[in-house]
Amino acid sequence: MSEPVQLPPRYYLDNFRYVLGFVERQYHELLLPEEQLFLKKFGALTDEAQCLFVRFTNRRGLYFRTEKLSYPEIGDLQGPLAELYAAGMARPLGRADGPAAGQVLEVFTKNEVLKLLPLLGMDPRGKASLKKEQLIDFLLENVDLQHFEELFEDFPAGFSQQIVRVLHEPETMLMKFLFFGNRHSDMSEFVVRDLGYLRFERFDEDRFVPLFASRREVDDRLAVSLAREDFRLMKEAATPPAEVHTWLLDWAETHLPLAEMALPAFDRLVVGVGGFLERQKAPELALETFRLTLAPPARERQVRLLMKLHDPDAALALCREMLASPYNADEQYFARDFEQQQQSRKRIRRSTTQWLQRADTLPVPLHYRYRVEEGVAEAFRKQGFQAVHAENWLWDGLFGLLFWDIIYEAGTIHHPLQRSPSDIYRASFFDKRRSALLARLDLLDDPPAAALFVEQVFQEKKGITNPMVVWFAELLPLVQVVLARLPAEPLKRLLIEMATNLREHSRGFPDLFIWNEERYELIEVKSPTDHLSSQQLYWLHFFEVVGLKARVLRVVWEKEP
Repeated sequence: MSEPVQLPPRYYLDNFRYVLGFVERQYHELLLPEEQLFLKKFGALTDEAQCLFVRFTNRRGLYFRTEKLSYPEIGDLQGPLAELYAAGMARPLGRADGPAAGQVLEVFTKNEVLKLLPLLGMDPRGKASLKKEQLIDFLLENVDLQHFEELFEDFPAGFSQQIVRVLHEPETMLMKFLFFGNRHSDMSEFVVRDLGYLRFERFDEDRFVPLFASRREVDDRLAVSLAREDFRLMKEAATPPAEVHTWLLDWAETHLPLAEMALPAFDRLVVGVGGFLERQKAPELALETFRLTLAPPARERQVRLLMKLHDPDAALALCREMLASPYNADEQYFARDFEQQQQSRKRIRRSTTQWLQRADTLPVPLHYRYRVEEGVAEAFRKQGFQAVHAENWLWDGLFGLLFWDIIYEAGTIHHPLQRSPSDIYRASFFDKRRSALLARLDLLDDPPAAALFVEQVFQEKKGITNPMVVWFAELLPLVQVVLARLPAEPLKRLLIEMATNLREHSRGFPDLFIWNEERYELIEVKSPTDHLSSQQLYWLHFFEVVGLKARVLRVVWEKEP
């Protein structure tokens, strides 16, 4: 076994410095004066003060009790702390922190908060049974802001020797946001890489291109990210639906129109808020919210809400818009079924249901009821087939291995910890790579050459993160079976269909891949209580058109003696 990786004592400082240097090189022209000043101030600190600042910013919250902190690689914290105070990178607790009383109180234990009650003019009797969170909420609801300001201005030393408020939070957040391009990634990504838990594709530094081309793109995308976090907090706080709806409309009025690169995240926010309002039994508010976006499933939800609100004409008109230009298979089949139902004026079976009811049945022993696919696979093995539960990972893996270098095309990689190209789920993915993808498909005309090619990629890239590849030991031999068994032309059309819309077309593949010396089949397995999804039906139609052998099998439970 290899020795565990030992990170250097100040690894986090090296990583933070790399992020700042990277951002300064890539985005110097987009940085505001206060952000450029932050970089200068941080760069002028001693190593120890830089370490302490980074330690603070890598932890949750903005307030810290220094007597609770111990960092051997820094040593005594008083010198670095004084340096941070002098540089305006941090400050001791004071009157200005009164509005943030909730965050300040979080740094204390419950017993310490109880001891603060008399100092805030509160009687502590009867409060010991409350949880710390309840106690803090009680204080925030019953103590005037002025009392907190006065307390923090002359805080009793017995409670804490030093409480530190870390400054430059907006600038620190922006630096990380510019580097990663999002708010959900953080500095732990470096540790995951350096400890060997994840391997990233390696690129020369000169291949990195800025993700953001203008300050407007930065501000808009960051604003949407922060709004999504605010929405999550509102849900956790059980905010009334009307307040959430008003908040979103006010936000949209202030921020729209957005830069194009911020629109997908805004669409997700709208769909999330609309779904929340619908679940909260506020159909009118949900309908108004869904109208802010065309992203699925917003139009389908509007149709359903319009029917609930007794406006079938508007629902039918919207469905016809969906039929004319569906965004995905869910919209296509939903709109088709809805239009047919409205025209016939009676309940009809959905397209997915009709297809499923026409499917063949297969008796499977009841003891497979929690492993349905394996039961069907075993039935085929008894008939002399080889059978694997491949579903999406086989076809996605074939795509990822065959087009690996094309996926990571220049101009779509923005930092060294990027797991996938920034355009992989956009329409531009195929448009930019059309000629390269089509040229690579010529390999499929020579199956042995194609098999050798994907084997070389598999061995060279094994373990490296790729959004299309799940690293199973069985992946390579199964991909090679596909290349050997499936006819080249239909397989080419399948891979191109995937490339045109990877967000939707990298899912919904049949459960099983079976083959023997004479034939192969793709089998979608459905238990007696299971349903066919729109994307699964999309692929079944597609396979039928291009000539790939695929079908649905409905399981019928076989009683055992």
